[in-house]
Amino acid sequence: MPPTERIREHAGQGATTVAAHRARRRLRADQARQLADLLRRQLLTGAFPAGALPHESTLATDYRASRNTVREALDLLRAEGLVERLPGVGTVVVAQKYPHGLDRLMGLAETLHEHGHVTNEVRTVGPVAAPTPVADRLHVPPGTDVLYIERLRRLGGIPLSLDLTYIPLDLGTALLGADLENTDVFRLLEAVTGQRLGHAEITLEAVTADAHSAAVLEAPRGAAVLMLERLTHLADGRPVDLEFIRFRGDRISMSGLLHRSL
Repeated sequence: MPPTERIREHAGQGATTVAAHRARRRLRADQARQLADLLRRQLLTGAFPAGALPHESTLATDYRASRNTVREALDLLRAEGLVERLPGVGTVVVAQKYPHGLDRLMGLAETLHEHGHVTNEVRTVGPVAAPTPVADRLHVPPGTDVLYIERLRRLGGIPLSLDLTYIPLDLGTALLGADLENTDVFRLLEAVTGQRLGHAEITLEAVTADAHSAAVLEAPRGAAVLMLERLTHLADGRPVDLEFIRFRGDRISMSGLLHRSL
């Protein structure tokens, strides 16, 4: 075989080997991601009450995965801040996500009452001229004053969310002297209006934390946060509370019960 042909054949074999190696790496990465999803669910539902995950070899056997796949899955969970590897101990759970339901209209303190006391740092409160998007959602003329509230909400001293709230001023004025540090706005609105809240329209998406939000939430700059936009109505249908809530994605888990309807 001429030398040039041997070179081409060798190069072709090398390319095949590299492609196969890359395919194996992609497959292992896919499997690691799948395993991380399963383990994350276990972590969040308290399947490891002692706080330590089984040994890597046990996980590999239980989930029919290679040791390398298990290690990559644990690395993904470590990057999320959920687990850490301790010398002589193994992989342990180091963080907890709190469940936040999406199928009931409740304030954060009501939602998390089983996990401790939610406190609010009121960073800003006072009237502002309603921007057009806010005015449209609250059914007030653009430029009309509304009450603006910005709160940093913590559970056990850990920042969970940064809440930006707009309320029509005829209702918001009564909230100026209220205990915003320890009481959900939902409860205050029901007390002020004498009505129950009826329903809310929500949008949930992941956004990148800006420098200010990351600093306030004590999250890494550029980290993903859960943005919940919620417009809440009284039982009579009036919109009374427009919120933009940034949740730390490493501290909150959203869940709900959905029924199929065609």
